Amino acid sequence: MEKSRPMSEVNIPYAIRAYSPEALKAALRKMILIRKFEEGAEDCYTRGLIHGTMHLSIGQEASAVGSCMSLSDEDKITSTHRGHGHCIAKNADLGKMFAEFFGKDTGYCRGRGGSMHIADVAKGNLGANGIVGGGLPIAVGAALSAKRLGTGAVTICFFGDGANNEGAFHEALNMAAVWKLPVVFVCENNKYGMSTSTERSTAVKNIAERAAAYSMPGVTVDGNDFSAVSEAVDTAVTHARAGNGPSLVENLTYRWRGHSKSDRNRYRTKEEISDWMERDPILQMTELLLSHKVISEAEVETLQAETTQVIKDAIEFAAASPAPEIEDAIRFVYNEGTAA
Repeated sequence: MEKSRPMSEVNIPYAIRAYSPEALKAALRKMILIRKFEEGAEDCYTRGLIHGTMHLSIGQEASAVGSCMSLSDEDKITSTHRGHGHCIAKNADLGKMFAEFFGKDTGYCRGRGGSMHIADVAKGNLGANGIVGGGLPIAVGAALSAKRLGTGAVTICFFGDGANNEGAFHEALNMAAVWKLPVVFVCENNKYGMSTSTERSTAVKNIAERAAAYSMPGVTVDGNDFSAVSEAVDTAVTHARAGNGPSLVENLTYRWRGHSKSDRNRYRTKEEISDWMERDPILQMTELLLSHKVISEAEVETLQAETTQVIKDAIEFAAASPAPEIEDAIRFVYNEGTAA
């Protein structure tokens, strides 16, 4: 039986107990960078500097950063079409991200992927995916590779609530459980798959309940609470590293913006959106660190100013970067050197 901790320790949030002040400040910085990156991307789109579409995760920052706290560059993630936050949580270069948005040759995918297909293999980010649920089988493959090679790496698979009704979800969880693979399935449940509420599309109240069908741990947490997210995912990562197989973590969160830039938000009330905005994960994280004297008001102000400049510099880098050459249109797309 586990020994009970002193009451004073029990009352201290997990994040404060688990991480150093430096790590917590770095986590808050990433959350702020995600918010400002997406606000910057939205502004650039409005000004006609970015074409196509994008799926913003403003309001979901705690889920991305909290889930990646116990990962190293050797650990892998698979992402979604709403994946900018995951990319930044895994230590991406913001200049390269904006360059990809701008379709420039200095982007992560040489300007050929855009918002939904950013990958950063060197940091363990196996890429965003425009296919709903597309990252689930990829994550299982990465976890199988890690197990067979004995690397000790864990894969976190991010997916949205809409993907939990895809066949790939059930196939991936079943295979991961049968082979006890080191993968953590993280469902970012923001209540809507495009415009369809989970209440209309999903039979179970909590998606994490589906873990029971595959004999793996499943837990539902407040996805706007950095401490709750990091505790749940850290536990699942430790479980996976020990050779005990996969887990399913459901982060209940909310996207402040529409599904994509073409979404007019007619299926949500202003009151619902306002209510969730009051649960701002960045404000919650800031208040947590201030209340435990991890950071000061002055440091928060400095952090806000510093991250604003980082975003400005990244956008300027992207704007000044060269566009791909016309003659290179099919490079990096098809297999070069194939006989005619």
